[in-house]
Amino acid sequence: MNAVSADGTSRYPVDVDVVIVGSGPTGAAYARILSEQAPGLAIAMFEAGPTVSNPPGAHVKNIEDPARRAAAQRASEGPGAGADTVSSPGAVKSGERRARPGTFLLDDGYAFAGEDGLPVAAMSTNVGGMSAHWTAACPRPGGSERIPFLSDLDELLDEADRLLGVTTDAFDGSPFGAVVRERLAAVVDDDRDPATRVQRMPLAVHRRPDGRLVWSGSDIVLGEATRANANFELLDESLVTRVLVDGGRAAGVEVRDRRSGETHTVRARVVVVAADALRTPQLLWASGIRPTALGRYLNDQAQVVFAVRIRDAERLAPVGAEDQVAAPGALSEQSGVSWVPYTDELPFHGQVMQLDASPVPLADDDPVVPGSIVGIGLFCAKDLQADDRIEFAEDATDAYGMPAMRIHYRLTDRDHDVLDRARQEIVRLGAAVGDPLDPRPFTMPLGASLHYQGTTRMGESDDGESVCGPDSELWVVDGVYVAGNGVIPTATACNPTLTSVALAVRGARRIARELSAE
Repeated sequence: MNAVSADGTSRYPVDVDVVIVGSGPTGAAYARILSEQAPGLAIAMFEAGPTVSNPPGAHVKNIEDPARRAAAQRASEGPGAGADTVSSPGAVKSGERRARPGTFLLDDGYAFAGEDGLPVAAMSTNVGGMSAHWTAACPRPGGSERIPFLSDLDELLDEADRLLGVTTDAFDGSPFGAVVRERLAAVVDDDRDPATRVQRMPLAVHRRPDGRLVWSGSDIVLGEATRANANFELLDESLVTRVLVDGGRAAGVEVRDRRSGETHTVRARVVVVAADALRTPQLLWASGIRPTALGRYLNDQAQVVFAVRIRDAERLAPVGAEDQVAAPGALSEQSGVSWVPYTDELPFHGQVMQLDASPVPLADDDPVVPGSIVGIGLFCAKDLQADDRIEFAEDATDAYGMPAMRIHYRLTDRDHDVLDRARQEIVRLGAAVGDPLDPRPFTMPLGASLHYQGTTRMGESDDGESVCGPDSELWVVDGVYVAGNGVIPTATACNPTLTSVALAVRGARRIARELSAE
């Protein structure tokens, strides 16, 4: 694809078949499926942020040099880079608004009087999006987390596993992994179906032949099929400010070159908006595409955490374990990552990992035995409410010049009940594994999960409660598709990326079929 305009002055194409807005895992999934199934289509992917890794979109955890890794994180923090809300490694402190390295918070508009808000709602702006910084957990939804009107959901999840490079054996050599799972299983597994018993967490992580762990980012999703596609181009530092519509269908986008400040028009037959659950509705709203459900049913997963020291860790540890020192920011492999699946009876999902594997440090503790401090996190399913929503200002803009966000969000009585149950359950699970560092679990500030969903939700029919149909195409504009966690219509507690990529696969297949037939 030629990325030079007719007058030779722009790095952007004049027209393409498909524009993809956003380079996170779901945008990358569209590019990958289209490259595999319709390689003749011209595809332009626009990312507002810079390229921070090599290959583009790679997870920053794969950067071995600590200084380079930190620089990549700072470059991902957009307008928040250097702000005092961006946390350096250390314990989470109650009452503080802190973003994880590589992300940034809203300056304002995150809470209103009488509401709970999402005080630590965070974003990242870089090639690869949040997949350059995530924990890589890819559990499958269960029970009411599943989307009931998608009969092909399991096959789509299988394909998402392939694209993300999901494995369950990356940490099989961890000396504490089996111990943690055995102790959890003893208090969890009775009366549970096999699929919901304690098990290894499916992770987008693989091990190279030299033994080194590689964490998946968008680079893995894009794969060689996309990188080798001469009709695909990724354009970074390119902010899409408007989706163009002509006669009720997609016509292209307006994109601002953040290097030069100039705005260009790129024509397209299809536009896929895969920004994130906050910025996808922002772009649609700024484009005058404002269906009733846009931004509504916003939901986060309230998170409770608890830290314990593995009982008898000294006896269980391999010889010489106390002398192991992980490189700064790297992962020492002691307890791996375990999973306590969601059930409708216990509407939370458990992620259990040693603290050096967690993006949220849970304690300022320096254990004698590496990996002997384990963090347990329970993520709670939200009671979905249409009034939990993100709105956009007519008269104010954010640091990118886009309509400023305003978040309205409340926990219901049911949400508080689920949180209380999660606090009791996490203490029970912790006691099975070891000795608590603090007898009380810590409830993270709302928004800490980074698992925001529902703002461009999928529906079986155009009933005013959804933004897109089962193939992720908008009800109100033909040829405009949405992607990301915001598309998920159900209340989930499990990490949503696998499901979001699965939904992206369905949409990409539809585009490949239709454009190839024209």
